[in-house]
Amino acid sequence: MNDTTKQELLYRNEKLIRMVIERAKRDFPQEIAVIGLAGSFRTGDFHDKSDLDLIIINNNNEGWGISSCFILGDVGYDIYCTPWETRIEDQAALENPMISSLIDLQVLYYAKPEDLEKLRAYQQRALDTLAKPMGRDCLERAKKWMDLAKQEYANALLTEDPGAVRLASAELVLHLMNALSHMNNTYFRRGLKRYLEEAQAFPHLPEDFETSYWNVIHAKSMDEIRSASRLLLQSILELYNDLHQKYVDQPVPTYDNLAGTYEELWCNCRNKVIASAEQKDASYAFYAALSAQELFDEMTASRGTRKFDLMQYFDAANLDLFKDKFLRAMDDYLEEYRQAGRKVQQYDTFEELYANYMKQ
Repeated sequence: MNDTTKQELLYRNEKLIRMVIERAKRDFPQEIAVIGLAGSFRTGDFHDKSDLDLIIINNNNEGWGISSCFILGDVGYDIYCTPWETRIEDQAALENPMISSLIDLQVLYYAKPEDLEKLRAYQQRALDTLAKPMGRDCLERAKKWMDLAKQEYANALLTEDPGAVRLASAELVLHLMNALSHMNNTYFRRGLKRYLEEAQAFPHLPEDFETSYWNVIHAKSMDEIRSASRLLLQSILELYNDLHQKYVDQPVPTYDNLAGTYEELWCNCRNKVIASAEQKDASYAFYAALSAQELFDEMTASRGTRKFDLMQYFDAANLDLFKDKFLRAMDDYLEEYRQAGRKVQQYDTFEELYANYMKQ
């Protein structure tokens, strides 16, 4: 793009910006709080057909009246609002992927000094969160995006429409890119066209990330798309697990945090597993097995107890096998109690229970 074209674009933008600000002052003096510049014209990464990304923060629903979508020449423009309580709040909490639209916003207009102060407070919230060291919070944010990617992988498997499979793979890649930004405790500063370029500079990436990324995009058949999507998703899940082990303090069983957990296993699972096996009720046993596995997994994640992989033993034709494995796991879990110095709260009579309970 030559200098003449560049200057024409900038001049056109200046006129558009003045037009929107004039409208805000005239028709929405109380409704529009802040107008700022984001996107390619903010970063300088624009081309001759780039649109103007204005962030217009509105105080209330009446502010939406400033919105307009139009074509000027052969370039489309979307003048829209960004409410404080939804998009700005989500960006400040790093829940919205367009974090750069808040942090890097170039303020062009504000109605009152209080509006600018409010914006700066939101920006600082986001910066303070990003300044925290790698740990549980940023990985939990990453997990939300990875869960969305898993949903899209399921969508790719559940349709035989080539377009729908391709769409699901595109959604999957976008969600995984967002997950990667959080797994590196950062955000994308430029537009979608620079996502891969920015991601390649992240310190934490899966092995052969770029190859896996391009394999999804270049895949042709539905099977190729599904396979490439699975490999990319799997590689980022493995990276997440590695980072979780490295940066998140893992719990350990203690006298206090084990309190009531063995008894809870007994209450919620033990008799159901035994009864369903004795009744040869495979459906009941299936749900009892699910409940048991979920509870054991919860104890591992929150208390640091050993991992029990019980579902591998579920067999509708041999329910006694699962029952035996479950009861053995209960015994092993009881050993966690003993090592922590905790005794099971078990009573033979109501009188014993009453006496002990009323002392607490």
